[in-house]
Amino acid sequence: MAKRSKKGHASLFDDDGGGAVVDAEGRGGGSGEPEPVALHEAAQVRYLNYALSVITSRALPDVRDGLKPVQRRILYTMWQQNLTADAKHRKCAKVVGDVMGNYHPHGDSALYETLVRMAQPFSLRYPLVDGSGNFGSLDGDSAAAMRYTECRLARLSDELLTEIDQATVPFRPNYDGTRSEPVVLPSRIPNLLINGATGIAVGMATNIPPHNLGEVCTALFKLLDNPDLSSVQLCRYVKGPDFPTGGQMLNSPEELKQIYKSGSGAIRLRATWEEGPVTRGGKTIYITSVPYTDVRIALELKKDSDEKMVMAYLFKHTPLQSSFIVNLTCLIPTENPDVGRPERLDLHAMLWHFLHFRLDVVTRRLEHELNAQKKRIHLLEGFEKVFDALDEILKIVRKSEGKADAAQQIIKRFGLDAEQTDAVLELKIYRLAKLEILIIRKELEDRRRRTRQIQTLLKDEQSRWDIVRIEIEEMQKKYGDARRTSISSDEGEAEYSAEDFIIEEDNIVLVSRDGWVKRQKEVRDISATRVREGDAVLAVLAGSTRASVVFFSSFGVAYTARITDIPASTGYGEPIQRLFKLKDGERIVNAMSLDPRAAGSITAKKESAEPPVHAVAVTSDGYSMRFSLEPFIEPSTRAGRRYARAAKRAEVVGVARVTGEEILIAATRDARAILTRVDEINFLSGAGRGVILIKLVSDTDRVLGFIASTGDRDLLTVETTRGAEQTISTTKYEVTGRGGKGRELLQRGQFTKIVWPTPDVPQPFAE
Repeated sequence: MAKRSKKGHASLFDDDGGGAVVDAEGRGGGSGEPEPVALHEAAQVRYLNYALSVITSRALPDVRDGLKPVQRRILYTMWQQNLTADAKHRKCAKVVGDVMGNYHPHGDSALYETLVRMAQPFSLRYPLVDGSGNFGSLDGDSAAAMRYTECRLARLSDELLTEIDQATVPFRPNYDGTRSEPVVLPSRIPNLLINGATGIAVGMATNIPPHNLGEVCTALFKLLDNPDLSSVQLCRYVKGPDFPTGGQMLNSPEELKQIYKSGSGAIRLRATWEEGPVTRGGKTIYITSVPYTDVRIALELKKDSDEKMVMAYLFKHTPLQSSFIVNLTCLIPTENPDVGRPERLDLHAMLWHFLHFRLDVVTRRLEHELNAQKKRIHLLEGFEKVFDALDEILKIVRKSEGKADAAQQIIKRFGLDAEQTDAVLELKIYRLAKLEILIIRKELEDRRRRTRQIQTLLKDEQSRWDIVRIEIEEMQKKYGDARRTSISSDEGEAEYSAEDFIIEEDNIVLVSRDGWVKRQKEVRDISATRVREGDAVLAVLAGSTRASVVFFSSFGVAYTARITDIPASTGYGEPIQRLFKLKDGERIVNAMSLDPRAAGSITAKKESAEPPVHAVAVTSDGYSMRFSLEPFIEPSTRAGRRYARAAKRAEVVGVARVTGEEILIAATRDARAILTRVDEINFLSGAGRGVILIKLVSDTDRVLGFIASTGDRDLLTVETTRGAEQTISTTKYEVTGRGGKGRELLQRGQFTKIVWPTPDVPQPFAE
């Protein structure tokens, strides 16, 4: 207690007067009288010391390895016990006891709770501990007692600890000075962002949401390429938090950018749900995930109930929708390696600190390896120097009075130092064989070569940055997975997209060559379809009213509309200019349904930029390109989206859906034709001119059209200036490489136009 003195000061000792005398800093004052100190001063100093301890040693994670001290001590203890992912599980009580006795002198229950949380897949996005037994559940059940459960390190934790024995991070004495512990772990993964952290310190707190490892690694690569990228720009790669149990995030992209720029904000999370079976008794709704949990709840509803209204009510009045308050506060390194400084960071700063930490770890690792190589080289040089004189060394040893005497004589005779001499004297007898010198020289050569490599790396910082990049790429490839939390910027009644209010039914869209379009529920006979005089049907497309259809123009622009927005008519329909803003002379050359049932798989997998189903376009000047249909799924503006850039005075003559296995049959005005495999045409990630498909033989020549043939039944029919028709098939003419002049099909005359067949009526979709 603080005892008030006559002068209004306080003396600090315990209630019965027998406690140790301390000063305002908490230091002992010996057996003499206590030194008077003002009570408010003592309280202030003690509170500041306590606050500093809580902030730096308990509540806040380090920006480098993303761990709090207690988490770091648990993982390090398990590493020392060889409890790796390949080891047998061990009782949690043993781990907790060792951590408490060696590094963390606090309550065992708090230690066990931390260990349990690191093992729960619903608490951490990427668990760091592999638990065996009852580690709790989402229903609120607590874990079994530590004497029953067992644990070992998760495979991911190897990446946090594998370099710790290579002098990569600083160490400090433990609480009683009997051991040393790492200040930070040499983590190869950006653990702070991928697993997040929560903590309440004194006067500050942290609440960092988890993220997807693949997205964070991609952002790290982009920052390596361009260190000037801002947090807002990095949001193109880090889409937002990715919680371990999924859910739906409602923040708009602009809100997320502001959160990552300022380091604080609120993430709005909502449960996901789906409709269950409908029975005579009513309907069922399945709640498939609750924010930051992973459960399935079945709700029984009346037959005439509106599922969406029920969910809207639950989102408003229950925890099915909640907020995660983001606070990106953590400890950043200072000149004193034992003490970090708390600071609220933005996304750029968090990634920047991790990258420079990895550069420091790589540098320290190389320096440690260099020292080890030099030490071994030094010994090998001693072996090499005396190997041919082993008989003389044996005589010296036999005549010596002991090891010390023999060592002195060998040093004097051969000029070795004490370390080399000791290694020679410890040489095993079998190493005296003649072949051993070859092994020694080979090892010496290899180690000298590796030493030169390391010295080169240490002199070249860019080479070390390349190592950092390679190791992060390995982590992304090894541990990257799909995003679990979906992203939606809708909320409340506005959560429902436009498709939700569209009556879903299959329709047929008809497009004419003059650019008229209409929608009908069914079409039985194309020849009976009403078109304007001189016009003909260009395309007949099937799809759901919620799907979209894309129109490709001769100017290289694609216009996308939902099928429900196409005017329904049994007449001529409407000119496409009513829907989009076409330029003078621009016409529609083809159209495609992007209904997944009709379009097929138009989305590319991660390992390939080329989707299974895509499109090919050919221009009148003989160029061609392939491109993805995926960018055209969503409705476009009236101005459309560009898919090709034809040269001046050239235009797109056609677009076709392909898989890459087809053969292009293209014909020109000068009666030449070329047959080429589609996969010879370059695939472009953006709008471009493409590559040469066929070389035109004259200034007046131009490509009239083409088809993508899948077999013998696909024929390109052309009309000649003599009024005759000629067919081009894949069997009659030779398939060649692209870029040639093609085959001359008429010695006199020209082709005037392509004779397009009447399109078939699409088959109904299978139920």
